[in-house]
Amino acid sequence: MKKHIPNTITCCNLIAGCIATYYAFQSDYQLALLFIVIGAVFDFFDGMVARLLHVSSPIGKELDSLADDITFGFAPSAIVFSFLSSFHIHLLFVPFLAFLIAAFSALRLAKFNLDERQTLGFIGLPTPANALFWGSLIVSLNCQSWFEPYQLPEYWLYVVLVLIPVSCYLLVSEIPMFALKFKTWGWKGNEVKYVFLLTCIPLLLLLGVSGLAAIIAWYVILSAVANRYHF
Repeated sequence: MKKHIPNTITCCNLIAGCIATYYAFQSDYQLALLFIVIGAVFDFFDGMVARLLHVSSPIGKELDSLADDITFGFAPSAIVFSFLSSFHIHLLFVPFLAFLIAAFSALRLAKFNLDERQTLGFIGLPTPANALFWGSLIVSLNCQSWFEPYQLPEYWLYVVLVLIPVSCYLLVSEIPMFALKFKTWGWKGNEVKYVFLLTCIPLLLLLGVSGLAAIIAWYVILSAVANRYHF
C-alpha cells in the first residue's frame, strides 16, 4: 500500500497543474499562480515521501515527469498565452508562441531523466523555477495589487516575446545551476546557497509577488557567476 503514496501525491501535483491551466485560460493569473505553487509543494513532497518509505518505481518516475510538464510546462504556457491574447495583435499566431515553453519544459524533463550529472545540482533551469518566474511575472504585470488590474503599455508584449526564447534556451542549456541541497550546514562549500537564501528575503519583502520573478532571475545569474568563478 505504501508504494502507492508517492504516486498519489504526484497525481495531486498533476491535478493542481490542471486547475492552474483552467484559471490561466480564464485570465485569473493569481489563482493560476497559486495552484502552480501548490503543485510545487506536492512535487517536493512526493520525492521526499518516496525516499522516506524507500519506494520507487519506473511508473513513478514517468508519472512525475508527466505531472511536472502539466504543472510547470503547460500551465505557465497557458498563463503567457492568455496574457499575450489580451493585446490587440494583428498576427494571430503570436500568442501561440507561448506553448514553446511547454515543449521545452518537456524536453528539459526528458533530459533530466536521462542525465546522470544532475544528482547534486541542475544542468539548465529547473521547470518549477521557470513556471514560478512566468506566473509571478504575469501576475505582477497584470495587477498593481491583488485586486486592481490596469492597462499595460504595449511594449510589455515585446518584452514577453523576447523572454520566451530566453526561457526556452535556459531550460535546455548546459549551464550548471545549484540545488538547495546541503550535505553540511557550514558556510564553507555552501556560500552560494546561503547568499541566495539571504537575498531572497529582501526581494520578497520589497517586491511582493514580482519578487518571485526577480528571485528566479537572480538564481540564474548567481548560478552563472558561481560556475564562471568556481564557487
